[in-house]
Parts: sequence; C-alpha cells; structure tokens
Amino acid sequence: MFISDYALSVATFVGIWVTLSLSLGILTGFAGQVSLGHAAFFGIGAYISAILALRYGFSFWIALLGAIVITGLAGSILGLPSLRVRHDFLVLATMGVNFVVVALFRYVDFFGGAMGLVNIPAPSVFGVSFRGGVPYLLLVWAFAGVTWLIAWYLSRTWVGLAWHTVRSDEDAAAAVGVSVPRFKIYAFAISAALAGGAGALYGHFIGSLFPDTFAFVESIVILSMVIFGGVGTLRGPIVGAIILKAAPEMLRVVQDYRFTLYGALLVLMMLFQPMGIIGDGSFIWRNLRRLFGREPATVAQPPPHPVEEPAAAQQETAS
Repeated sequence: MFISDYALSVATFVGIWVTLSLSLGILTGFAGQVSLGHAAFFGIGAYISAILALRYGFSFWIALLGAIVITGLAGSILGLPSLRVRHDFLVLATMGVNFVVVALFRYVDFFGGAMGLVNIPAPSVFGVSFRGGVPYLLLVWAFAGVTWLIAWYLSRTWVGLAWHTVRSDEDAAAAVGVSVPRFKIYAFAISAALAGGAGALYGHFIGSLFPDTFAFVESIVILSMVIFGGVGTLRGPIVGAIILKAAPEMLRVVQDYRFTLYGALLVLMMLFQPMGIIGDGSFIWRNLRRLFGREPATVAQPPPHPVEEPAAAQQETAS
C-alpha cells in the first residue's frame, strides 16, 4: 500500500511526541512532580546528539546514547529545585529552567546561537544512510515502545510504589521510610533521559535545530498531551499525544481556524472530562471496561422482601 511521505512524516512526529508524553508521564503521573520545563530536556538531547555527530564525528547510535546519558544527568541536576519546593512553586521553578536552557541555546556560540545547527547527519545502518521513510518511522516507534516498557516495568516495582507514595503525600512517605529526595531525583533523571532520546531522534530526523523549537510553549503542549489522555496512566499519554499531535494536521482543511478548534477541544475536555479522555474513571474508559467485561454494568437491585410476621402473631391477629 502506498503511503505518502507527508503521512510518514506525521506518523514519525507522533511517535516522537508519544515518547515525550510517556517520559513526562513518569515524572508527573507516577511521581506527582508537575513540570513545565520538559521541552528543556527535549532540547538538551537534541543539541547534544547533533553536536556529537556534527563536530566530533560520532555515529548516530553513539550520539543517541550520549544524548540519553547526558540528558539524564542534566535531569538529575535540574531536578534539584524539586527538593526545596512543591506544587505551584515547582511549576515556576521548572518553567524557569526551560527559559534558561533556551537562552543558552540562543546566546552561547557552542550551541550555534540564534542560527541554530544545520546539516545534522542522517542515521545509517550497515553503511546505508536514511533520514525518513519507513525505516526511521520504525526506529522512532521502537524507541517509543521501549519507553512504554520502561514506564510499565517501573510502575510495577518498588520504585513505582515509592513514587505513588510520594505523589500521594510526601510527609507520609518520609514517615514510612521512603527517601523522598532520592526518588524525586530518580523520576527527573529517568524522565529527562527518555526525553533526551526523543530529542536526538527529532534532530536527526529534521536535520536542523533552532532554539525556539524547545521554548516554553512546547512544554505546555507536552503536559497538555499527558493531561488530555489521562494523567497517571500508561495509555493516557499515548492517546493524548496521538490525538493532539495529529489533530492540527487533520484540521488543515479549515486552515486558519484549526488552532481555534484545537484549543476548543482542550477546553471542552477539561470541563467535561477532567480525568482525561481515557484516564481512570473517564466516560470512555468506563464503557470500554464494561464492553470487555472488566467492569460490571450497574444493575438495579430488587426491593427487599417484606418482613413476614411470625406465625404466632398471625394467629393472634386472626383470633
């Protein structure tokens, strides 16, 4: 079946943003650390991979690994504000981190400045270079699949249990012996490392990088995907990323009004389904569980039987 280059590109972008949403889902959904700076980790991974390939001649695979490791370390460092602040103040701190990172990309010559980085080499396998098409699409979705497996595994280990405790009540978690600072740093490091991998895939796919790509507004988009799909679940970030990344492309037929409709969709979802389109307790998820027999339908209970009078009382009444 013939698939256009445009459709392949859209599917590739969706796969990259699925990885970003899943990685933020680990930080926000599992550990309860709301971040408005996730695009910073996305950008760090993209720039590190591009610089390793462009200036130091490393292959794509080494550059990808380097981006994951270095971004994970950066996540550990940039996650330190979460040890001192919570809730709204953490949101402001992560927002500030995003602005600082983008400023470094724009004003430091090492990162290419405002002109960005161009001519980023394409990946190659056995000497055959490829940037787009089906092979790159499979690579991107394979990485998204690995990200999902990591999130799934962590959610079922003692690490996931500790994150759940921290998300519910940090003071209670500390009282039962959970090292809250350590598990917060774990969440930031793992989430950042996976976002860095997505950034590397993005940079080598596009072939050029510019600071504004990783601006604060992109962090809002990624967080919106997680919340729209269903925060705290593995399925929610995937569904949210697919819908919200593909929706602007599907709405191109209405041209200038597509972003208005896109925003209206978000507002309506938050008003009527605040738990997400497919989050726990949402209308769609309840009905899907009922359809597949995972959640019994509500059945009206028969009224209680009338209490029968004792036989002695009946005889007394009759007499």
